[in-house]
Amino acid sequence: MLVSDGQRVTYYHQSRIVAPSPNVYTPSGMVLEAFGLTNIGPARQTNEDCFASVEELCLFAVADGMGGSAAGEVVAQLAIESIENFVRRSHETTDFSWPYGVEATLSVDANRLRTAVCLANRRIHRLSERYDDYLGMGTTVVCGLLSGPQLVVANVGDSRLYVFDGVNLTQVTMDDSWVATVLGGESSGQLPLSRHVLTNVLGARPDTEVHVFERQLVGGELLLLCSDGLHGSVPDETLQRVLTAHEHLPELVQALLCTALDHGSRDNITALVVRYLGN
Repeated sequence: MLVSDGQRVTYYHQSRIVAPSPNVYTPSGMVLEAFGLTNIGPARQTNEDCFASVEELCLFAVADGMGGSAAGEVVAQLAIESIENFVRRSHETTDFSWPYGVEATLSVDANRLRTAVCLANRRIHRLSERYDDYLGMGTTVVCGLLSGPQLVVANVGDSRLYVFDGVNLTQVTMDDSWVATVLGGESSGQLPLSRHVLTNVLGARPDTEVHVFERQLVGGELLLLCSDGLHGSVPDETLQRVLTAHEHLPELVQALLCTALDHGSRDNITALVVRYLGN
């Protein structure tokens, strides 16, 4: 646990987790740079956000756990660990099954990521049923998988992935929230508190709906994966200005977290930025 500007900031140093220094790597001929930070925020006692950058797999993920006590922190880490395990296994061998079937309209990589998220949901749900301390726990998750210029994105809950091409900032993911479901994402300050209610998370039910998207990149894009501690307090227009103003990823990610705090975020805040430089 480090201290920065009076705020407790958690850095995950384990292997396969982004450390507090930029990583530039060239898996399969791709040139990528990634950096992430998570901040506990001014009001929470624990940080239930978790993020990962699995360099050799070109897998990036953010999860935002919930459930009280230590359950939120446990479930977020469990989700990312489970997703990585299946993506790794399906990357290293063809000797694996598709327990949730194959969607004919999706690519192989998209089916891999969808299956990984479904397996994470099953693991979390079974754990919550087995132990009383974990009853009611759940987590959002957003993950991106790169294979050359192809980007596959999967999400459950309201953690988001944006693509910034230098001109336009585009939200790729779909929020599973009351405001997105009922009002199509349009919110105002006079909406009831239920606008923050999630309609879908990992672990709440035996099966879950996973949103999957595929997109071709051209090179030079920034991918922003974040929890609602960032996007819930900072408008997209402000996010775009911050992304434009900073070239170096460590400065950029720190600026995103500081902007969320300046805008009054009370939640845990996580931002993971990936720069895709092309092949």
